[in-house]
Amino acid sequence: MFKKFTNGCVKLVQKYLPDPLIFCLALTFLLFVIGIVLTGQSPMNMVVSWGSGFWSLLGFSMQMAMVLTFGHAMANAPAFKKLLTKLASIPKTPGQAIVMVTVVAGIACWINWGFGLVIGAILARETARQVKGVDYRLLVASAYSGFLLWHQGISASIPLAIATASDALTALTQGAIVEAVPTSQTVFHPVILLTTLSLLIILPLVNRAMHPDPENTISFTPPAIEPVPEMSKADMTPADKAERGPFFTALTVCMGGAYIAHYFLTHGFLLNLDIVIFSFLIIGMTLHKTPRSYLDAISEGVKGTSGILLQFPFYAGIAAMMVSVGPEGQSVANMFSTGIVSIANDFTFPLLSFISAGIVNIFIPSGGGQWSIQAPIIMPAAMDFGVHPAVAAMSIAFGDVWTSMIQPFWALPALGIAGLTAKDIMGYCVVHLIVSGIVFGISITIFGMVM
Repeated sequence: MFKKFTNGCVKLVQKYLPDPLIFCLALTFLLFVIGIVLTGQSPMNMVVSWGSGFWSLLGFSMQMAMVLTFGHAMANAPAFKKLLTKLASIPKTPGQAIVMVTVVAGIACWINWGFGLVIGAILARETARQVKGVDYRLLVASAYSGFLLWHQGISASIPLAIATASDALTALTQGAIVEAVPTSQTVFHPVILLTTLSLLIILPLVNRAMHPDPENTISFTPPAIEPVPEMSKADMTPADKAERGPFFTALTVCMGGAYIAHYFLTHGFLLNLDIVIFSFLIIGMTLHKTPRSYLDAISEGVKGTSGILLQFPFYAGIAAMMVSVGPEGQSVANMFSTGIVSIANDFTFPLLSFISAGIVNIFIPSGGGQWSIQAPIIMPAAMDFGVHPAVAAMSIAFGDVWTSMIQPFWALPALGIAGLTAKDIMGYCVVHLIVSGIVFGISITIFGMVM
């Protein structure tokens, strides 16, 4: 029964889900109409909001393109390939392969979401080469399901945002948070740790149970990158020697390694996207040894960034329309969040906040962006209901990551590495949405009761 349901989801998505760009454009036009109807704004005002916000994610877009490119280059270094080959050769059956990839990706995303997305996709690709009979689509979807552990992890943007008190935080939350909410009350609270452990157990089992029968399995061996032929030293010009020698790489690696060591000595094990990208760069250069080898790997990795470069600006425009204010001082995001709060009570508030955050995430798939929009509404309401700030914040965090399973925004880097499209994995991700929704819903309700 379960496998029939999964196969049905896969076939439905394969037939009707368009390219993520069409999904993105459809959201744009849908929100354009909703903003006009609900907030009373003129079409031109919505167009201006859209265009004004269109480039607001340029920095983040560049970060994500670098995560994909540098991660891809690192994975294609000979030494890293050997490590991946050994790890990918551990499972002997398709079921074992699915479980291993899910667990590794989940733990990696718990450490840092950018690191987890790249490592999960890279491991899935290599495992597909090693294990016969494993469905490649499900393998990549399993790696992506590890993303569900992001907001319970040590790089979770919303728990980290409330872990340090500031006047800006107090202002954003309308006075609901006046002192720091330590991570011992969020990501390291027993209920949240139990949620993380539950997902690390449930997701691998669910993914394994979804593996199609042999006749429906699509095995795929991603093409290997052909190594560039070595030049003989006699044919090398001085420029060739500089490109194919280790001198400049060694100098750069020494400087980069010194900075990474300094960062962790002064900040502790606090990972952010910048240090992850920088580490990918330095590790990749170290493993490739020469500038020419690394340049060739980067050139190959850049090919997968097209979806990020094209679609992320459109999502920035969507976010701008969501917060665009009409003549009565209301935005779509404000009206939606306020409407959810108006039907809640002290018991249902955490669950309804979680659901509302999941819906808002479809239009604004960014933890930081969603926090800035919903915190001024959800956090003061939580205070009025007597709900602990940690519960309210985690309800937004859970909702933000929950519907990412059917929002292709975050899947783009992994899909670029895997060489797949969104429709290849989204059928399985629908099941992830349902399963994780149940886990998150129960968890946030219990969390609200014990805090």
